[in-house]
Amino acid sequence: MERQQDDRKQLLELYKDLRVTDVRDGMDWVGYHGFGTVHHDVKPLWRTRIVGIARTVRYLPYEGPMPGKTPEEYTAWVKWYYREVCHDPWQADIVDGDIMVMDVSGCDVGILGSNNTLAALKKGCRGYITNGGGIRDTDEVIMQKIPVWSKFVSQGMDQTRIRFDAKDVPVAIGGVAVYPGDIVVADGDGVVVVPRKIAYDVAKYAHQELSGDKAGRRRLYEELGWELDATVL
Repeated sequence: MERQQDDRKQLLELYKDLRVTDVRDGMDWVGYHGFGTVHHDVKPLWRTRIVGIARTVRYLPYEGPMPGKTPEEYTAWVKWYYREVCHDPWQADIVDGDIMVMDVSGCDVGILGSNNTLAALKKGCRGYITNGGGIRDTDEVIMQKIPVWSKFVSQGMDQTRIRFDAKDVPVAIGGVAVYPGDIVVADGDGVVVVPRKIAYDVAKYAHQELSGDKAGRRRLYEELGWELDATVL
């Protein structure tokens, strides 16, 4: 854990320019062909790119039952639910460079929305990866440019649908085991997760692939008479 804290900035710098495809190639180079690629069902809410360190949380389906209540009683009950059943203790732990990797057990629930995503963004959260719905208020979320990768969009609130289980534990997202401290890269090509123990080796070969791609594309740009852009420099 001490090393993870010590080299956090170094790893963020090392991965900052790498694309998902570069990292995927780097994983292959060190023998991890069958691991790291999150299933393509997990897609970006809008086209963007993030690189960060995994902070994990797990939620489970709420077992119930839902008590019969009047609307007024329900208002009070909801406050209790958010305080005792489906709270977000991970919000207090976020530091700059984190990506929230949220195992929501595939539930169709909008655990993230236009408000709480901003609260985490303010503390340095770079984006969110979920294995269910997990996101609602999507018009505002897109307008606010909050990076989210999820299986689908949800409408429902948390109550009677989901409950907090654990934070900073291994979780499974799209067929990939994600541990706290792993490297996460996400863009229009999906999400790839790099185990912390091989992060430096993967980055070495990922940069090798990126450099080769840039050089090849730059030559073609020049032959086509195109103006050079940041992706080939």
